[in-house]
Amino acid sequence: KKGFEALAETAKAEFKAELKEVFEGLKSGAVEMRRIGDVCENLDSRRIPITKADRKSGEYPYYGASGIVDSVDNYIFDGDYLLVSEDGANLLARTTPIAFSVSGKIWVNNHAHILSFAEIDTQHFVEYFFASISVAEYVTGAAQPKLTQSALNDITLPLPALSIQRRVVGGLSAAKARAEKLEVKAREGVAVCETMRKAILKEAF
Repeated sequence: KKGFEALAETAKAEFKAELKEVFEGLKSGAVEMRRIGDVCENLDSRRIPITKADRKSGEYPYYGASGIVDSVDNYIFDGDYLLVSEDGANLLARTTPIAFSVSGKIWVNNHAHILSFAEIDTQHFVEYFFASISVAEYVTGAAQPKLTQSALNDITLPLPALSIQRRVVGGLSAAKARAEKLEVKAREGVAVCETMRKAILKEAF
């Protein structure tokens, strides 16, 4: 069981290392550094929070800082977007991604920044960039960590030509798929070991 758990952790670590290597390599090369606020449109002003008591159940995902928190009967955005956590402990803990792509008809509350890009490849490139860095230096607040819109806009990243962005996204997507496949196999192995352990204990007692 421990061997399978170690395999899962190794898969995650190797993908994180690859992310870091790619973006550090771009930074050290002759690649222009750009502000997040200059490479996308921030649509935060269009967000509308709905209290749980006022939500009407429906088919449209209702997003918060770390993903879908509910389903509602209407939507305020329709398209491809990158959501970035605005607040919450996960900005520092990073147990789940702080930047994640969404698509289609959705509703977003005021706990996630919503960014719109002219090119989907740039959106995914920026998504991987966020996965490669710590945002601790941009976060304010001790009790409730917060990444303000101005702080988000001031984060800089190496942004190469679109053709290179596409190659980077393709390579990292393939690496992520390999890592996820290994994690699935590791979880299946853990489950098998646990089933066998319970069966042995049952036979013994």
